[in-house]
Amino acid sequence: MKIKRFSPKQKRVMSWWGPKSPDRHYDAIICDGAVRSGKTLCMGLSFVCWAMSSFQNQQFAFCGKSVVSLRRNLLQELLGTLKDLGFQCREKRSENLLLIRKGGRENRFYLMGGKDEGSAAFIQGVTLAGVLLDEAALMPRSFVEQAIARCSVTGSRLWFNCNPEGPQHWFYQEWILKAESRNALYLHFTMEDNPSLSERIRKRYRSSYSGAFYRRFILGEWTAAKGLVYDFFDPARDARPVPEGEMEEYAVSVDYGTANPCSFGLWGLRGGVWYRMKEYYYASRSTGVQLTDQEYAAAMDRLCAGLEVRCVVVDPSAASFITALRQAGYRVIKANNDVLSGIRITADLLKRGRLVICEGCEDCLREIALYRWSEETVGRDAPHKDNDHAMDDMRYFAATVVEPAGRGEEGVFCAVTRRLG
Repeated sequence: MKIKRFSPKQKRVMSWWGPKSPDRHYDAIICDGAVRSGKTLCMGLSFVCWAMSSFQNQQFAFCGKSVVSLRRNLLQELLGTLKDLGFQCREKRSENLLLIRKGGRENRFYLMGGKDEGSAAFIQGVTLAGVLLDEAALMPRSFVEQAIARCSVTGSRLWFNCNPEGPQHWFYQEWILKAESRNALYLHFTMEDNPSLSERIRKRYRSSYSGAFYRRFILGEWTAAKGLVYDFFDPARDARPVPEGEMEEYAVSVDYGTANPCSFGLWGLRGGVWYRMKEYYYASRSTGVQLTDQEYAAAMDRLCAGLEVRCVVVDPSAASFITALRQAGYRVIKANNDVLSGIRITADLLKRGRLVICEGCEDCLREIALYRWSEETVGRDAPHKDNDHAMDDMRYFAATVVEPAGRGEEGVFCAVTRRLG
């Protein structure tokens, strides 16, 4: 994408480290705020321009939730823009290394993922002149602090970019609220700070979120999640009849339980919309009888009777049931179980009408009217562990089959469909 112009706030990000900038005394920059507010690309450009103008033959790091997400969210657009500006960029994918040259200077930029607590070990031992942490609020504190500790070269600086989470999040408490004492420049972005967005696109994004997610990703607030998770959904208003006739494809989602309820959802695809047509829900505590994996597999046969089901997406912890389903001839996919990401994806699909709960799916409709954020967790968002079994199987389906990254990429279902013809 060709950059035609930058907003005043983006220009400040681009130039804060320059010798004539009034912000040049800061050791770090923090940019947070709304989605699609234009902070990611300008941060990446500014980071590289600073590194290349300030150092020669030094090591730097781009850090993201994962290397895959880093390439998708930042590097894909950044590298094209850098090449347009005359930088020579050579990526060594096997080493997760980016070599950048310009004006006789060359520096090394490592690509690192901070997906869990164990990720901190991957960055230990390296000496850096600077680090850019994209999606900083999604990374474990241990990884972020280890990355900061690696920046020991004289003149090194820190770059943080993120969307808001809850107000008790450690990054908000330790960096944003303490930006002045940490000598960090803090800039808050809204969608109006991105001149490349049309008002039509802004309106579409505003309509895609509600509740806490609207306040976080549209207003850019670090706000607590309270009340109903899917507060925009009214079962009496939004449940739809099952479409008549055959569907284009069929798939099933499963939240497995023995002592806890077990929930299956049968989904049918038509015209780009997935309909939850039927479901199976069994609560052993209500009946006083626990079922075996083979009995649940027989229930799956009854739910799918007469249909060609392309795949069954299952709670990844249900190892014995996954084995039973495979022995019964089903193609099983282990679900993406990132709870918050899955809830965001599900909410977006429901609001856009790409995911529809049909009349007759009584347990799913009952749970969605009761599914709430927990007020007992501190420092992180989590739904209350009640009335969540059909909600979990719906979330697995949305995040694994429909939109696995929440950005419209081709999903597992498409790949399976292509292989099977």
